Amino acid sequence: MTERVVPEPQRRRRRPTKQGVVLSRELIVETALRLVGQHGAEALTVRRLGAALGADPSAVYRYFRSTDDLLLALADELIGRAQQGWKATGDWRADLRAIGLRIHAAYQAHPQAALLAAHRTTGRAHEIAAVEAIIGTLRRAGFPDPEAVRIYHAFVDQSLGFAALDAAALALPPAAQSADLRVWQASYARLDATTHPHIAATADLLTADMHRSGYPFALELLLDAAALRLPATP
Repeated sequence: MTERVVPEPQRRRRRPTKQGVVLSRELIVETALRLVGQHGAEALTVRRLGAALGADPSAVYRYFRSTDDLLLALADELIGRAQQGWKATGDWRADLRAIGLRIHAAYQAHPQAALLAAHRTTGRAHEIAAVEAIIGTLRRAGFPDPEAVRIYHAFVDQSLGFAALDAAALALPPAAQSADLRVWQASYARLDATTHPHIAATADLLTADMHRSGYPFALELLLDAAALRLPATP
């Protein structure tokens, strides 16, 4: 998709498409999420979107200036889904834990899209709301502003980093996913204790633990470290 801005008054299409639906930004983003989930990044084209929507591909330009504009909207949608239903409780650790786990879950629900979007900064409504919520949680807890910003940065990068890492694993073909997991049992668990004593001593634990995401425990480690930096008197 190339840059081609349609004047704002002309952007809305009110006539139904061939499938009997009226186009909207929300419908296009939802369709893009579905296509990327089914076919990967190569599905994010005007032609494929138009076919899926039952509309002329050029109609997408009424809502998005370019493929990147659509991708940023898709990224912001994932951030918005992570925030759905979240409410602050006043317990900063519980609130950050809930936000982090929601971010991770939202991206795992759309692994192909996560690979495209986890590293983007959208500057849009959902992302702005998330930044405000996290910074606000830290400041209300009593963290000085410089600490609040540093912890926010570490928290978000950790959340999105694990989201992208785990999404990449989920995006693998099922056979490759199974093969990767079998390595722990087929290779590591069979190493000789005389040459690899530490792996041999923990082989059963490694086999069990490496089958799940390390994010929840990593999140607790980050929260523990953050708590140590909280001033004694907020």
